[in-house]
Amino acid sequence: MTRATLDPAKAYGRHPLQPHQLTDRVTRIEDTIVLCHLGVARPDADDWSLSIDGLVRRPTRLTWNDLMRRPHVEITSIHECCGSPMKPDVPARRICNVVWGGVRLSDLLADCDPEPAARYVWSSGTDYGVFEGETIDAFVKDLPLDRVAADVLIADAMNGLPLRPENGYPARLVVPGFYGTNSVKWLTRLTLMDKRATGPFTTRWYNDPIRDGSGRPTGATVPVWSIAPESVIVSPAPDQTLPAGETTNIWGWAWADGGVSAVDVNVDGGPAVIRAAIEPSAGRAWQRFTVSWRPEHRGKCELWSRAQSADGRAQPDAGARNAIHRVAVNVV
Repeated sequence: MTRATLDPAKAYGRHPLQPHQLTDRVTRIEDTIVLCHLGVARPDADDWSLSIDGLVRRPTRLTWNDLMRRPHVEITSIHECCGSPMKPDVPARRICNVVWGGVRLSDLLADCDPEPAARYVWSSGTDYGVFEGETIDAFVKDLPLDRVAADVLIADAMNGLPLRPENGYPARLVVPGFYGTNSVKWLTRLTLMDKRATGPFTTRWYNDPIRDGSGRPTGATVPVWSIAPESVIVSPAPDQTLPAGETTNIWGWAWADGGVSAVDVNVDGGPAVIRAAIEPSAGRAWQRFTVSWRPEHRGKCELWSRAQSADGRAQPDAGARNAIHRVAVNVV
């Protein structure tokens, strides 16, 4: 396969919507987040292929036509940027909720017959260049092999339409429930291995320090894979004026890898907490929460939302990419 042209051949991003603008359950394609470390690759589908090799008994190479002949499924999933790898404790709030269409990776790997020693799937894109002063031959990430059986896709469509170049055309990896950096765009190779990938995007960047009970780093790290519990308030919008003594409907979205079990809303971080009504978890999509609040005191205040995942983790107040979302309003 010919090496793809990059246009632009530099880091490229698009994250147009703020939390209060996330009013649609399924985000429009033009409003989805786009973040490309090395530029936007523009491979030709007629020249595209996907190699599957490494610790498999039957290595294979799929052409575009091979992929199109495979059974396709659709999965609605939150798609979130984890933020800058240089500032992992700063919330980015770059999120969208989209419908991915594609082929289940588990079906493709079953045909290749993975060896018992295989533990990880390395995924390689066709983008290349320089990031933070380091020359990159290809964008390479990894994920645990046991995650593949869930709902990992080789996606060729978003919201029912073919992928756009900036979204990974002609095909990309999609790992629902993992941060977007793990869903490699312009996918060309999958390699099954018994260890994690050795490139800079799995060793130098996108690893969080593990801290002890006092909050000090232990020296060990954990990959930035699973999406931590998070929520945003969509309405009221920042600096919106609310009438005192009248009921206001607060609503927003909450999500986590594995789903959200609860969302709490309070004012200015005080002890009085309102437990929100929340939709049941539906696969990997975000869940809508709603709260009725009747402000009694006039003046400026902040509304806080805190999500709790199905496994009991909750959003921290600050100092993390999933820190609680706060919206300032004015009660008159």
